[in-house]
Amino acid sequence: MPKMWTNSGDSHFLEPDDVWDARLPKALAELTPKSQKDPDGEWETVSVDGQTFRRKLPTSAAVQFIEESHKPQGVRDPVARLADLDKEGVWGEVIFPSLGMWASTFRTPELLKACMRASNEYARDELAPVSKRYVVTGQVSTLDVDDAVSEIEWLAENGFKSVFLPTTPHPSAPDWHRKEWEPFWEICEKSGIVPAFHIGTDPVDMTSGGAGQVFRGPGGAVMNYTETTFSGQRAAMKLVASGALDRHPDLKILISEGGATWIPFLGDRLLEGYRQHHMAVRPKLTRDPKEILMTQVYASFQHDETAVAANEAMGYKNVMFGSDYPHMEGTFGHTQKTLEGLFAHAKPETVERITQGVFYELFPDVPPVPESTDAIQG
Repeated sequence: MPKMWTNSGDSHFLEPDDVWDARLPKALAELTPKSQKDPDGEWETVSVDGQTFRRKLPTSAAVQFIEESHKPQGVRDPVARLADLDKEGVWGEVIFPSLGMWASTFRTPELLKACMRASNEYARDELAPVSKRYVVTGQVSTLDVDDAVSEIEWLAENGFKSVFLPTTPHPSAPDWHRKEWEPFWEICEKSGIVPAFHIGTDPVDMTSGGAGQVFRGPGGAVMNYTETTFSGQRAAMKLVASGALDRHPDLKILISEGGATWIPFLGDRLLEGYRQHHMAVRPKLTRDPKEILMTQVYASFQHDETAVAANEAMGYKNVMFGSDYPHMEGTFGHTQKTLEGLFAHAKPETVERITQGVFYELFPDVPPVPESTDAIQG
């Protein structure tokens, strides 16, 4: 069968281990995350920003899965990455950082601001120039709103088209629905930068086991994985209900890896709440909240069988495929098989919209898939 080409609203890159240390003054570099494993390999001691704690390492089975998922050379080599994408039939892609997961553990604004700038300079100098197919997300500190505003201005000046945001800001900062973030959304709208919220990025208490450790006991693995999806829904809810998206009608946001079918349901709940409790609703919106959600919020999925139906049967047209390269939850190694199964009974216009149209609506600067894609890279 001919290859079915798609764009991806979700992928990841592993930066060099010293991307922060090599670019920061020594006094700040010493405060960046460091870890030392116990001789038995079961625990590690982590120090970050003057804090030290211990955490249990993943089981051997989990480590094996992680190592398998990171086998592609392209996870660390942006040039080799193009060959991986060509093999999978993925053209353009949104690329999220990896070190950004540490952001919520920092407590010194100066340090986090410096780390974010170092990551952004690396992305600008080493990733983005490799290919116009890459939409490399910038990063901002959410420890201090003023620092975030300053950095989003820098990102706009340096040609970034998207910014990675955690689904909940740093615990010391105002939440996304608060008025303090208004200048940030204004700059994003004016410059055409897409705020891209990636699920599973809520602030975590590393002393309790780290990211993903919410439930223990029977069903814990499935519950922990499922739990990560809810944070993206909450982020979208906050920006709709607070009026942030209503005040900025040209602002588009992306919720990555959280599926898509939840959008129509959440829209129904927001609309019902707005209608049935109108006497208590503040602020008043110029459009109904479901319309705002369905038109300004974009959502990527990888395997969800219901995502196509969200487009065809539920009227949600901003469904976008995402490969989640190279994570174990993603489609690397079987992207074509996944696409064939997802779109086996879909209308041609649905396939085009989910694999191509939505992506180009957000990122029109990415070149279109050439008519002949044989051995094309760059």
